Amino acid sequence: MSTPLTNGEKQTLLLIAREAIENAVMGKAASPINQTSLTQALREQGSSFVTLTIHGELRGCIGALEAYQPLAEDVREHAIAAALNDPRFPPLTQKELSRIQIEVSCLTLPQELEYADVDDLLNKLRPHVDGVILKHGFRRATFLPQVWEKIPNPVEFLEQLCYKMGERGNLWQEAKLQVLTYQVEEFHELN
Repeated sequence: MSTPLTNGEKQTLLLIAREAIENAVMGKAASPINQTSLTQALREQGSSFVTLTIHGELRGCIGALEAYQPLAEDVREHAIAAALNDPRFPPLTQKELSRIQIEVSCLTLPQELEYADVDDLLNKLRPHVDGVILKHGFRRATFLPQVWEKIPNPVEFLEQLCYKMGERGNLWQEAKLQVLTYQVEEFHELN
């Protein structure tokens, strides 16, 4: 994601996500995306997360941290996964289709955040700007920048991210974890 998406590109991605979710929930095969109708930005490799909410409550969120396919395909794949395969929730039902709101987050390439100690890490985090990835051994977890709205305290943010990674909450204070940050271009369906 080198340049911001246009409003038209954002709407195209939201329509791709909505159609993919509706077809998947109804048991229909996903129709192929007409690549020639897409802008260059939507055909380029990109990484995204698709978040589904109902009345502001999370209903599914799946994505990728690294780009490995065209952005339009990435959004479609993660929209279906958020609807049907988020292990925290049962698959989305037909009754819920009209109530979900779709949010798409297109990610920049994650960058290593060098830090000397716990205080330095806290000083370098940019709440409400950066998404954060924590890595420890083979485990990793991420929170999108939007999570800062629900967890604005950096200490609690890192604790919850450790829990999400399957570790104890204070691991980030006891061990030198690999920390990466990224930014997103977030957009969603209008109510």
